[in-house]
Amino acid sequence: MGNTDTKLNFRKTVIQLGTKNQQIEASDDQFWEQFWTDHSTTVQDVFALIPASEIRTLRENNPANLATLCYKATERLVRCVDSSCRTQTEQQAALNCVRLLSRILPYILEDAEWKNFFWSSLPSGVENDDSTTPLAHSLLNAICDLLFCPDFTVVATRRSGPDKAEELANIDSCEYIWEAGVGFAQSPPKNAILEQRRTELLKLLLTCFSETMYRSPTQSEEANKWIVHFTSAENRHALPLFTSLLNTVSAYDPVGLGLPYNHIIFTDTMEPLVEVCLQILIVTLDHDMTVHSPTSATFEEASVGDNLFINYLSRVHRDEDFQFILKGITRLLNNPLVQSYLPNSTKRLHCHQELLVFFWKICDYNKKFLYYVLKSSDVLDILVPILYHLNDSRADQSRVGLMHIGVFILLLLSGERNFGVRLNKPYTATVPMDIPVFTGSHADLLVTVFHKIIATGHQRLQPLFDCLLTILVNVSPYLKTLSMVAAIKLLHLLEAFSTPWFLFSAPSNHHLVFFLLEIFNNIIQYQFDGNSNLVYTIIRKRHVFHALANLPSDYHGISKCLNSRKGIRTQSHIVAPPPEERLERTPSPEGEAESSDGDTKSEIIENSMEGSTPAQPAEPGTLKVSLLDTPDLGLMTESESAHPSSQPEFAEFAPVDETELIQDSDERTLKAAESPSKNSLQEPSSFKRSVAQRGSIRVTPANLPVSSPMWNPSPEWVSSWRVKLPLQTIMRLLQVLVPQVEKICIDKGLTDESEILKFLQHGTLVGLLPVPHPILIRKYQANSGTTAWFRTYMWGVIYLRNVDPAIWYDTEVKLFEIQRV
Repeated sequence: MGNTDTKLNFRKTVIQLGTKNQQIEASDDQFWEQFWTDHSTTVQDVFALIPASEIRTLRENNPANLATLCYKATERLVRCVDSSCRTQTEQQAALNCVRLLSRILPYILEDAEWKNFFWSSLPSGVENDDSTTPLAHSLLNAICDLLFCPDFTVVATRRSGPDKAEELANIDSCEYIWEAGVGFAQSPPKNAILEQRRTELLKLLLTCFSETMYRSPTQSEEANKWIVHFTSAENRHALPLFTSLLNTVSAYDPVGLGLPYNHIIFTDTMEPLVEVCLQILIVTLDHDMTVHSPTSATFEEASVGDNLFINYLSRVHRDEDFQFILKGITRLLNNPLVQSYLPNSTKRLHCHQELLVFFWKICDYNKKFLYYVLKSSDVLDILVPILYHLNDSRADQSRVGLMHIGVFILLLLSGERNFGVRLNKPYTATVPMDIPVFTGSHADLLVTVFHKIIATGHQRLQPLFDCLLTILVNVSPYLKTLSMVAAIKLLHLLEAFSTPWFLFSAPSNHHLVFFLLEIFNNIIQYQFDGNSNLVYTIIRKRHVFHALANLPSDYHGISKCLNSRKGIRTQSHIVAPPPEERLERTPSPEGEAESSDGDTKSEIIENSMEGSTPAQPAEPGTLKVSLLDTPDLGLMTESESAHPSSQPEFAEFAPVDETELIQDSDERTLKAAESPSKNSLQEPSSFKRSVAQRGSIRVTPANLPVSSPMWNPSPEWVSSWRVKLPLQTIMRLLQVLVPQVEKICIDKGLTDESEILKFLQHGTLVGLLPVPHPILIRKYQANSGTTAWFRTYMWGVIYLRNVDPAIWYDTEVKLFEIQRV
């Protein structure tokens, strides 16, 4: 009954506060104390007992009472700090103030008229006091002090003698860092109650920082004064806070001792703490005011200091620290992939989106960390969970943002030579993905998942096609052996994207074909010896390349292609060299099927991995947030020579044995060929591509009728890029190898493709191919478009993930729109 009475009394106080035209004086301490003393209302209770409508009504009809409530709650928190929060009463009062402010703050931040309220001064109660400390600073300082308060949020270091009780204002918080790891060797004892209190205080911090949510995307580039103060030298706890957040995330092991169902038997207070630590980290690391956009250059530089969190992160340099951080991230990222024989026996985390943003931020601000990740096969422990989430999310429109962040990270990694080298490691994992079973390397996994995304992904993923193929282009010179499954997938993409009517239906569709041809050329020129599967598939699909070489460029030919949705359909079953009919009828080991109506599907019957399930659409009622448009690939990347000597910084941190990279006997040719050249495929596109799956890839112009007056391909336009198609290497390969394969088939009466593969494995084209083309790596480069995209995505994730309590639900956010699927 007691708890019911306290809730009832609290509710009565809230109603009295909102009574119209009844202003309650700040000096009426007896009234205000009712909000934070004499009750232990949970945060869920506070959110239930103070409805959103009443907060808005109070803000409109009785703003003085709302202002006084915020002043008094902040003042009470400062008093708790002054008393070092030693008594149970003080601790409960502090928690009640935190919960109350967490409820009210979003409704202060959403209203433009209240924008500067927390940046006014806190009344000191002393006459003629010229103190100009903003209310926001008092609040942030109090929260940071309380995060290192002995016996409230950290375990006290017991002292002997009369001075054993430390004053919180004078405490050295570096002695109370929450977890061992970077810069701190001591692991404090676990205490669930203290962890819960840290979580509540950090949620209030996150609520303060969420002012960014209530700005339009263009305004979001402005300095967030809450984060500026928190990450500045004015915050005496900046270093221990950063270290505590980083170490808490990196040290967390959700499995623990590995006991089945332990997460059901025991409440894990660490998971919510780790999640909010991650969210605080990514929000503060996003606030880099040293890189200004043109619009933000008007801000006063004096008001924006260095972000100490970014500074600290960029200065981490010890290998043991890198290992600790990387091991923590990979442990948490791989958690959803862990399988066991007992269903639901292992704890499943849901913070993978925050982890990916955090990984991106570390790689962005600490290049030594990026090189450390790529120095060994540890990078594959990042790659596999990313591919898992990409494959699992491809058909769910509510997870388009997750698809983007995964692809952006892979684009960043693919710009480094070591990433391509690492992909050659055999893939032996048993991750449950609904992709074809194959025996091969991580490169095969990459190709297979990318094919699945393009072939069966959600329509909103079309802007990512350029990025997906750019990643494959970047790694292709280093792929020693592709499996037959991956080879057929690549040819399947080329066959779909080279359909004439698709090429002619939008001004940039041909770029996809250029990317795919560059992939084939890189592998043939620099990794021919180990890629007999790809060479064999090219030979069998040679009609695709001949069709590209003979693409119509006259008005009649173009019109004929555009007037038929099927366009000029070429046979797409596996065709061996004529005239040997027996080989032509040999079924592919991957089970490619041919349709009876002549419109062949190039469809692979996919035996999915055990335990896998296809991606499902979003469940009805699922909330999602809008995202900014995907930045143009040309703005996200810049071309660089792949030659290591042109990247001295990379060579300094991550030396690679040249013999590990290339097995080709003529390595000198490779080195001589690697020279910079301009990337001709980076013009922006005003049209979007569409792929719909009907057993095989079908390409249709997105939301654009074929006869649209917006785009009319001319013979001059077709000729301008057709002559640049890099077909010389492949045509030379076909010219040399097709007659040889035909002769073997006829002479030996072959019907088994394994003999042809064996012949190709021992063949060589040294001296027969054109001069090797330069290897170009399209490296990610930071730009305002991706920065704005990441900010919107990050806050959207934080909005959707904080549901208990739902801090920002039903508030008028402006950074993005909330949509119900």
